[in-house]
Amino acid sequence: MNKFLIAPSILSADFAQLGKEVKKVLKYGADMIHFDVMDNHYVPNLTIGPLVLSSLRKYGVTAPIDVHLMTIPDEELILNFIRAGADYITIHVESTVHLDKFITLIKQNGCKSGIALNPSTPLCYLDCVMHQIDLVLLMTVNPGLGGQNFITSSLKKIRATHKRLCKENKKILLQVDGGIKLTNITDVALAGANIFVIGSAIFNSNDYDKTINIFKNQLNQLYYK
Repeated sequence: MNKFLIAPSILSADFAQLGKEVKKVLKYGADMIHFDVMDNHYVPNLTIGPLVLSSLRKYGVTAPIDVHLMTIPDEELILNFIRAGADYITIHVESTVHLDKFITLIKQNGCKSGIALNPSTPLCYLDCVMHQIDLVLLMTVNPGLGGQNFITSSLKKIRATHKRLCKENKKILLQVDGGIKLTNITDVALAGANIFVIGSAIFNSNDYDKTINIFKNQLNQLYYK
């Protein structure tokens, strides 16, 4: 696996041409696709479900898809996303008192599991789940709406998380979601992130190929130093 991965969030894509949009960003160098799933309960917005993921698989999308559940966790919803072809499913630690139950459900059904932490959520939530998860997602905006500005104080949290993962020798990916742009991706990478969820900075650009390649070139300069 590459050191740095670009994961476009389809929340910012043109849903009238979603299959084409997804194939286009993958063609131009995206490494995986990020699904922002919102239920209008845990966050004040309503987005997409398993049928959209299943449709993309039927359309021929074979790249890894990571599903970010900004929802109240539900067993059937998780299972439906796994059946639809999800590779990763990430749940918010703030959204349930049964965190272990849902992580176990994800793992037992052959999917990789992740946990997401909001900007104000302390890292102590990692304590009881480090042995079970494959990914930590740090929100660098408040969840529920695309196009927000990166919370710069999150860099300290990214560094602290990276330090902890290195210290405990865990092969856990560190994903960052929210406000990633050409002006800050280098700082986020230097803080220790592996996966960069990017929505509007890609899908609102006029040239996906050029934009993704600029992101990649900035990351490659760090990788080969």
